[in-house]
Amino acid sequence: MDQSPSDEKIPQASPDVEAALRPPCFNDFTGQEKTIERLRVMVGAARKREEPLKHVLLCGPPGLGKTTLAHIIGRELKREVRVTSGPVIDKPGDLAGLLTNLQEGDILFIDEIHRIPKTVEEYLYSAMEDYRIDIMIDQGPNARSVRLDIPRFTLVGATTRVGLLTSPMRSRFTLQTRLDHYGREDLTKIVLRSCKLLECPIDERGAEELAGRARGTPRIANNLIHFTRDYADEKGDGTIDRDVACKALELLAIDAQGLDEMDKRILLIMAENFKGGPVGLGTIAVGVGEEEHTLEEVHEPFLIQEGYLKRTPQGRVLTPKGWEVSGFQGERPSESEQLELM
Repeated sequence: MDQSPSDEKIPQASPDVEAALRPPCFNDFTGQEKTIERLRVMVGAARKREEPLKHVLLCGPPGLGKTTLAHIIGRELKREVRVTSGPVIDKPGDLAGLLTNLQEGDILFIDEIHRIPKTVEEYLYSAMEDYRIDIMIDQGPNARSVRLDIPRFTLVGATTRVGLLTSPMRSRFTLQTRLDHYGREDLTKIVLRSCKLLECPIDERGAEELAGRARGTPRIANNLIHFTRDYADEKGDGTIDRDVACKALELLAIDAQGLDEMDKRILLIMAENFKGGPVGLGTIAVGVGEEEHTLEEVHEPFLIQEGYLKRTPQGRVLTPKGWEVSGFQGERPSESEQLELM
């Protein structure tokens, strides 16, 4: 009897394979040398003294390895890592539940820590310094404070917007370290390592092509690997070389500089409609049909770092480099006209 399509077993991606892409220890972590060296010092000293690690704040753009580093710290210390995020901790009771369930030396990792409500953040102050929290029970005449002692723990906070953290909160972290975008050489090593773990054949030039278009971000590089591997399996012989990588990324509309479709729309609309600026971010967002927050968090940092546009007090302005890649076919305004607009 023939097996019907509904009876066929569809292979599922193993979560273990995805988890394996994260480096398990400091030795396997590529890039971020200064941050890694600082963490090695603190973790090594904590192991020697057999005491909990001091609190650590990891900041920087998304996709650079903040969550991975938190798990590496836990493995190096052989401690449990409890993971949560700022928006989830809505009430002081939520925080109390998390802290009281920790064991001595455990690590509490809070992603997007800047999004913790201020009323909850104040409870963290005494928890981080004195390892206790005071919770109010009931309201009005029956209100009373209950003090809860909590185990000595390590708070590892991650944030993409460190400026939104209050000064009292930042000052309670022994180490505040920033992760920066990766260079092409480091990203190439990450691509080769990920492909090896995924058992996906790739050559050096194919890896360099993927790394060059990943916007300096390992998470984006790994996403490009998955799509390019699918393309290589479907359109080629399963091996990723430079030609296959180029064709796959062209299908995603990602050019050799790492600019995607939305990046080019931003640059083109600034050139066509606003003579290169200055123009406000809200106006650009309406013009390209995207949320202002998305442009500010996802697209603008890369465009500014790569020198395609710049911020001024009057608004965003295209640079000469931005004009070159914008795709604008008309006549560019002169420097004097640009200054008049500003």
